[in-house]
Amino acid sequence: MKKLDNFPYSNVLVLGLAKSGTAAANLLLQNGKNVRINDKKVTDNDKIVQELKSKGADVITGSHPLSVLENIEIIIKNPGIPYDNPIIVEAETKDIPVITEIEIAGNLVESSIIGITGSNGKTTTTTLTTEMMAKSNQPVKVAGNIGYVATEVAQTLKDDEKMILELSSFQLMGVKTFKPKIAVLLNIFEAHLDYHKTFNNYKNAKCNIFVNQTQDDYLIYNADDPVVSEAVSDAKSFKVPFSLNKRLENGAWVDESSVYFRNEKIIDRSEIVLVGNHNLENILAAVCAAKLSGANNHGIREVLTTFSSVRHRLQYVESIDGRLFYNDSKATNILATQKALSSFKQPTILLAGGLDRGNNFDELIPYLRNVKGMVLFGETKEKLKKTAGDAGVELIKTTDNMEEAVKEAYNLSERDDVILLSPACASWDQYSTFEERGDMFIQAVHTLM
Repeated sequence: MKKLDNFPYSNVLVLGLAKSGTAAANLLLQNGKNVRINDKKVTDNDKIVQELKSKGADVITGSHPLSVLENIEIIIKNPGIPYDNPIIVEAETKDIPVITEIEIAGNLVESSIIGITGSNGKTTTTTLTTEMMAKSNQPVKVAGNIGYVATEVAQTLKDDEKMILELSSFQLMGVKTFKPKIAVLLNIFEAHLDYHKTFNNYKNAKCNIFVNQTQDDYLIYNADDPVVSEAVSDAKSFKVPFSLNKRLENGAWVDESSVYFRNEKIIDRSEIVLVGNHNLENILAAVCAAKLSGANNHGIREVLTTFSSVRHRLQYVESIDGRLFYNDSKATNILATQKALSSFKQPTILLAGGLDRGNNFDELIPYLRNVKGMVLFGETKEKLKKTAGDAGVELIKTTDNMEEAVKEAYNLSERDDVILLSPACASWDQYSTFEERGDMFIQAVHTLM
């Protein structure tokens, strides 16, 4: 097991267990730290609580009393806990630093990390990069927001392995010293303002992926995104841009026929099976990260000629009676749905709706030209119904659940239509995760067969 060498704190509060908190607590205990854990959602009788107590942890459950801060030098916070939590607010008044679990992972294997973030495309880019490196016989492991706890993976990382981290703004907001050897910034647009409060806070969290980098590190960024381009202008890292619109001597780019890295042709565009210009951006970012990490063109081409989608991200599900069903449940914001709609020229039936975060959906209107019908659900269905009417969508239905929505979409559709779940909203009004929502869609599609 790797040791924490540059972690000068002895008394640590782990706020929130779940997978990342449990992993961080175990690592700290193994390194001889005094660990206090606070989680109001668990009880003293839970198995994991008993295990951590047996290892020496002080565990407080059921509430968040301010007394948990007594003698604490640093807090490792579950990314989902907001910064207006009373304990975090009180910690700030006491100048107690608050970090997330990725900071610990960075302490273990900083020089081996490829970090990937952006408002959209993180998982696809992370998966593409991982596969490109694996197909090129470059040892690699994946972790972070994609489902594997970074500290657990970091502890077992071999000297010749790279760790690819998918990083959310929630994780990055807690950065103090973390820096990946290669940082990838895909895009930045307004998202998660219920958590970050302002766009500037959100943007700064995303930019934490490169804020501690030096000239010996690489920063891969989207040269077509003006917010990103402005944000990276003062970065100290060696910058590697990617673009769909211009030739780049030191990055990845495309022309009408091919994909290039610097001046080297990588693949013909006609051979790529992943659909959508937004995915072409993800491909360019992945090519940069993979090439800088030692991947070869053969491995990259093998991935791009076979990789069609990530589950719940513009995932092809089935063809039924000539209708093509796609699951894009990960589209939890308007931009993601815009990009999904832009991927198809066929007449489309759009399934959308979910958690109401207070925004309207007027920005969808220019992207609804090929949408002949919309089936709407969740808290936002009436808002989306108004948007559909303003856009001139002919067929509009509201439903109460996914099974009804899929049946209605099929009834509205004709042969050669696309039936697309791309909600433009988070899932939490009806489903615990976007994965659960996507699985319900897939299940409902299969009942039509």
